[in-house]
Amino acid sequence: MGLWSKKSIPLLQQEAAEEGQHSLKRALGALNLTMLGIGAIIGAGIFVLTGTAAAEYAGPAIVLSFVLAGLGCLFAGLCYAEFAAMIPIAGSAYTYGYATLGELFGWIIGWDLILEYLFGASTVAVGWSGYFVAFLKQIGIALPARIAAAPLDVQGTHTLVRSQICVDPATGHIIEVAKGMACDTSRYVIQSGLINLPAFILTLVMTALLVVGIKESARFNNIIVFVKMAIVFLVIGFGFMFVKQANWHPFIPPNTGKFGQYGFSGILRGAAVVFFAYIGFDAVSTAAQESKNPQRDMPIGILASLSICTILYILMALVMTGLAHYTELNVPHPVFVAIDKAGPALSWLAAMINIGAIAGLASVVLVMLMGQPRIFYSMSRDGLLPPVFGKVHPRFKTPYVTTILTGVVAALVAAFFPINLLGELVSIGTLLAFVIVCAGVIVLRYTSPNLARPFRTPLVPVVPILGILICGYMMYGLPADTWIRLIVWMVLGLIIYFTYGIRNSRIGRRDATEMGD
Repeated sequence: MGLWSKKSIPLLQQEAAEEGQHSLKRALGALNLTMLGIGAIIGAGIFVLTGTAAAEYAGPAIVLSFVLAGLGCLFAGLCYAEFAAMIPIAGSAYTYGYATLGELFGWIIGWDLILEYLFGASTVAVGWSGYFVAFLKQIGIALPARIAAAPLDVQGTHTLVRSQICVDPATGHIIEVAKGMACDTSRYVIQSGLINLPAFILTLVMTALLVVGIKESARFNNIIVFVKMAIVFLVIGFGFMFVKQANWHPFIPPNTGKFGQYGFSGILRGAAVVFFAYIGFDAVSTAAQESKNPQRDMPIGILASLSICTILYILMALVMTGLAHYTELNVPHPVFVAIDKAGPALSWLAAMINIGAIAGLASVVLVMLMGQPRIFYSMSRDGLLPPVFGKVHPRFKTPYVTTILTGVVAALVAAFFPINLLGELVSIGTLLAFVIVCAGVIVLRYTSPNLARPFRTPLVPVVPILGILICGYMMYGLPADTWIRLIVWMVLGLIIYFTYGIRNSRIGRRDATEMGD
């Protein structure tokens, strides 16, 4: 009973077919699901992480980092597609792990996904705030520094300290200080932030939209995706005309003697960093219970969005490192810096980049906030969380209680914590979930070979094993502090499971009753 209880596939398929006051509204087609995936993926990866990872780890070979991360996600995505078509339930990887490896593994994945969606939404909201404040500054509106930055920062790798912001006392503008440099106190003043108000407000607005309805949220996301895709295509198309091939030499800068600083180890470290850019694709699977035809549409949505975004990431990385030397891209707005190198000819495009970043990052926050409540919804239906987490709004047919809870917590985290700490909490949990999903496909192929599979992962067990190896290798490339935080998070989750979840598990109680008989 309990730990190793499994939720049968027929039972899951029966739940997916149920209609009633506690069921979610089926309103999404293949196009909407693909757009949700693109909405979640195209954001921080292009507008923030590409430049940082190129400058600090891989150089122009950041292209190969995207290929490596994309391959790991492709193999995992093929495994996700098999499960999503076979088990069209809102729980995503949590449900897949529950069905194949048992309740304990299901809980571990579900707890991991909280890291991904909750803290991922907060991380991107903080990044959005930076671009939004810069955009307001361009049009002559200055937000006071105290309401545009978190009050906390990270010193070293562990200690939380009060943030230090360099501010122009005449205008109130935040002054960007290069990495490793100090604020010029002869001209500027140092202040501490009180709250990141733009990030806080954005998160609450996206939460309200998700409560109103999944169809309305998808429509809003579609508009945003068209805007940011248009700008990405413009940057790629016109940027290639001004590329200087000398900036690509050496394509793989020689290693400095330290693991992760250029060379092949730098490509690995870069892949682990830019992997954050891909984490949204699995959010598509959380909408399986709201898909009109999940057997057909879920694989299309997952694989199409992942393939499109991988190609765009590679092209953008080539353009950015071709326009500017990789050492110049370690800034909060690397796309702007790269386009600026093309001179007056592309000045018209530089003005549009902030708009693309604002739109792009907003849609990522939306999809991240969509994913987490649906995980809570499924865990509550299984008895692992209290019943209130499974409540569905009678009119809007959305999991409104958990949507509001997730949104409020994410808004508070975005308001008070720095982006560097939040980003470190996300990737490793997602990679672990991918590893378990890939393993789940292998297990289910051997334990239940005759199940109907509308979509079949090709070349099993080769594809799942490659997914496990690549995602595991990227986990290996992450810093030790990230592993420590994952372990602490897992311990907290296991305490909740053993004090509440295992005692109230519906499947566990069923198995115990059957054993008693």
